[in-house]
Amino acid sequence: MEKVHYICAKFNCAFMIVITGAAGFIGSCLVARLNNRGFENIIMVDDFSNEKKRRNWENKKYIDKIHRNDFFAWAEKNAQQIEFIVHLGARTDTTEFDYSIFEELNVSYSRRIWELAAKHQIPLIYASSAATYGNGEFGYSDDPILIPKLQPLNPYGKSKNEFDKWVLKQTNQPPFWTGFKFFNVFGPNEYHKGRMASVVFHSFNQIQENQQTKLFKSHRPDFKDGEQTRDFIYVKDVVNTIAWFMNHKPQSGIYNLGTGYARPFIALAQATFKALKIEPNIEFVDMPQDIREKYQYYTQADIRRLKRVGKAKAFRSLEISVRDYVQQYLAKNRTW
Repeated sequence: MEKVHYICAKFNCAFMIVITGAAGFIGSCLVARLNNRGFENIIMVDDFSNEKKRRNWENKKYIDKIHRNDFFAWAEKNAQQIEFIVHLGARTDTTEFDYSIFEELNVSYSRRIWELAAKHQIPLIYASSAATYGNGEFGYSDDPILIPKLQPLNPYGKSKNEFDKWVLKQTNQPPFWTGFKFFNVFGPNEYHKGRMASVVFHSFNQIQENQQTKLFKSHRPDFKDGEQTRDFIYVKDVVNTIAWFMNHKPQSGIYNLGTGYARPFIALAQATFKALKIEPNIEFVDMPQDIREKYQYYTQADIRRLKRVGKAKAFRSLEISVRDYVQQYLAKNRTW
């Protein structure tokens, strides 16, 4: 087992790691990753009243779970024992167009997390998003000079970019901090996300029901149906990278977190069929009007800065990732 110096692996350890969004998709997978390495000194922060997420956290090992509204009062009393904060809690619905909904959690709450970490000198990692890149007018580089220029397509992306811009202006900082621009993350523990769950998740369920899956038609002449392209990254690679940054603490900054390879949605669907050992049967349907004008047709992470700070290990291929997700989790109705 790798040695991680930021937290000891015993339940009675004096130091704790805080994970916000711990009942959600990526947050619960990070808890699983740490538990698998023997780390149980975890404070899980979320709104645990959502019963749809219960499977994500009920069997995890942790010190305590705290409602997100109670977290700051708790943290002020226990700040000296907090060794790290990983802030993954967010409103992530890209089809919601009321910006005020995102302002509270993605911007205001995140600022309070930053200010807490800076005040008490606690290392911090937080979640940004590739949704900040919009149509890619300025490419997909995580160069901080470009961040103020970005033009997100929806309020979710705007909220993430507003926080990134605010962070870059701060002179009062945590001793180490990283913002990760997550690209298209998929994998176990996303079952509660409904419409926002991955194509793999929806394809698996559609195939189980009628041996067929549906993908959106293209509504742009430069993309064929199913050829809309994203940088898909497996959640296990995401949480492994977060843990690597927690352990090594390279240069602070905002980093892309994708594979560096763009793949079409049809490849994701075909890999799902292959994992189930079923011949592909794909129907193309019209994209909903409410997202048609705000839809990213292409993303590909520029991960050169990520590699320069030492995170050089290659990520899993799309096919290997989909096979693991389908065969080890979806087909067995398992969470991680």
